[in-house]
Amino acid sequence: MALRLAREGWRVAASARRAEALASLCTEARGLPGDIRAFPVDVTDRQAVADCVAAIERDFGRIDLAVLNAGTHEPMPADKFSAATVRRLLDINVMGVANGLEAVLPLLIARGAGRVAIVASLAGYGGLPSAAAYGASKAALINLAEALRPELLEKGVILQLINPGFVKTPLTDRNDFEMPFLISAEEAAEAILRGLRSDRFEIAFPGTFVRLMKLLRLLPYSLYFRITRRLVRR
Repeated sequence: MALRLAREGWRVAASARRAEALASLCTEARGLPGDIRAFPVDVTDRQAVADCVAAIERDFGRIDLAVLNAGTHEPMPADKFSAATVRRLLDINVMGVANGLEAVLPLLIARGAGRVAIVASLAGYGGLPSAAAYGASKAALINLAEALRPELLEKGVILQLINPGFVKTPLTDRNDFEMPFLISAEEAAEAILRGLRSDRFEIAFPGTFVRLMKLLRLLPYSLYFRITRRLVRR
């Protein structure tokens, strides 16, 4: 997505923990109409995120669009339930987003303009076996975005929620199960950018998977658990 934006002439501030990966991204963007500059940061470090946002605005330019995308997944079956795993995923997936919001929202609100996109997941629609920690973190983001959207609209700031299905990345490459409706990172970037050009709240994809997951969460629990029990690995 960073490369797609740079091809369209955007100046992109890209953040991640691994400086070498960011350097590779910046190299790949050379010669494009826009620009990508690296701003390494660990999203779980609240002060580091605040300093990073300040550095972007000071050294690179005004933030018009913030995409809060950092996240991770660790499977956690019930017989290996771990409070440490839950905390780790909440720290990255939820508090990482919260740290980003705390740093960027005052800037956008003060200007009465701008856009923020929060990346959650279709897994946040309902509890699924082995995804108790991950799903809970994504459900929290969905609720957080729903709560903030109306207030931010009053301030002139557009908040959008991105709910992807399975996207082929180094993270999903670790999965040892069949991933339905798996799409490429390029397809995901296209879907996200198309959604960001609108003002609709939710950007969810791929369509068939979205409809199935929305239907699943509308079922009575008797039917819901009859289906999800079939997903339990034996």
